[in-house]
Amino acid sequence: MSHTHSHASLTEAQRLWVLLGVGLGIFMSTLDVGIINVALPTLVKSLNTTFPTAQWAVLSYSLISSSLVLGATRLGDIHGKKPLYLTGLALFTTGSLLCGLAPGISWLIAFRVLQGFGAVFISGLGFAIITEVFPSSERGRAVGIIGGVVSLGVALGPSIGGLLLAGVGWRSIFLVNVPLGLIASFLVLRLVPPSFKSATPQRFDLIGAGLALVTLSSFALGMTEGQRQSFSSAIAVKLLVTAAIALIGFLILESLLSQPLLELKLFRNLQLSVSLWCNWLVFMVLAGLLLVSPFFLEQVMRYPLVKVGLLLAIPSVVSGFISPLSGALSDQLGFRVIGLVGLIIMIGSCLAISTLTAQTTDWDYGWRYGMFGLGLGIFRSPNDSSVMGAVPRERLSIASGLLSLSRTSGVTVGASILGAIFGAVSAHVARGVDVSAAPVEAVIAGFQASFQVAALILSSALIALVLKFHQLKPDMGIGRTFWID
Repeated sequence: MSHTHSHASLTEAQRLWVLLGVGLGIFMSTLDVGIINVALPTLVKSLNTTFPTAQWAVLSYSLISSSLVLGATRLGDIHGKKPLYLTGLALFTTGSLLCGLAPGISWLIAFRVLQGFGAVFISGLGFAIITEVFPSSERGRAVGIIGGVVSLGVALGPSIGGLLLAGVGWRSIFLVNVPLGLIASFLVLRLVPPSFKSATPQRFDLIGAGLALVTLSSFALGMTEGQRQSFSSAIAVKLLVTAAIALIGFLILESLLSQPLLELKLFRNLQLSVSLWCNWLVFMVLAGLLLVSPFFLEQVMRYPLVKVGLLLAIPSVVSGFISPLSGALSDQLGFRVIGLVGLIIMIGSCLAISTLTAQTTDWDYGWRYGMFGLGLGIFRSPNDSSVMGAVPRERLSIASGLLSLSRTSGVTVGASILGAIFGAVSAHVARGVDVSAAPVEAVIAGFQASFQVAALILSSALIALVLKFHQLKPDMGIGRTFWID
């Protein structure tokens, strides 16, 4: 059955309830990422385990939720988005309940895997449902609101986590998801219309999904081990070589199949490719910023942890409030100009951040990071909306999955690259002393170098966007190739 106009049958109020239901699910899954990082030291003590073991409670979740996203979203295109989004909510909520009751660390890691399975469907299909329910004239605003929810989830994770840990204990950081999950499930069940399904029978490419899983998980683990030991260590090399071989196999297979997991010809659409590339680069920089900034705040400025947490939240909070506005603006003006403005502001802010020193005041720090959040908020919604507008309706889920993948893999790569630059420069200045014990001037040198590189990374996104404008003729409008109404 094909619902070519599934949004036409919904009133404005119903669409907003759908936005709330889907938004709650996405908020839960992003909140969870930040919450657990704060809890690691507590988990080590409470569950009588070691730090590397406790880190698997973080790793297992992010590995599953990023490496399965293409398979999960392809299933959404075949079987409909609504039932799978509900399955994701059920798995995530059940996983959260079990995590909150976990008797030991190995149980906690296993239940985090279950949560990760749920998160795949939530983060992978949320944007697709919103794109399907809202007409294209309102898509930017709706996608902007969801983008704002993601930013706020990320920003509030550490602070809500800190409050719950101090007040109620570590189990509460998981149990808090249970009521949220039940409310979100009720709203989605009642209000989301049946999804568009392709009229032609579709096959699921199981081998492709397996290769994607091997590629993405080996890559993420290889990057993690590379950071932990070194990129020349045997395990990191083996994992990254495995990822490369699996990727080549995946691309060959996908080009041969008539119903592949990922249609490679989608990437011929410049609008889709460039928007995903820019998104990937922006998330690389964001991950680097969140990794490197705490060293500056703790070791150079000597701020207490509570203050560090609040200052780190500045860009995400600003971005969360700006996203819906820039999304609504992009519905009026198109995404090009607004995306460019966002990137230019982010490049300027990275250069400004790279001038911070030990004499920095809170105001010096605040306006620079606030400016980064402003640029991020302006850029993200029009860019996300442009990805979702670049594909035909029966490929909405996979586009949503690619968007999710560009975020997660950008974070993996960005944390590694900018972390490595930070570590290398500060070690060079400190004559080989590890960054955790390095003198202040070494930490500052590494911090400044990281942000100069971040500005360069964002400049390459800017160049790609500018070049794309010359390719797309002005009269084509946005992605007129597959415009969906």
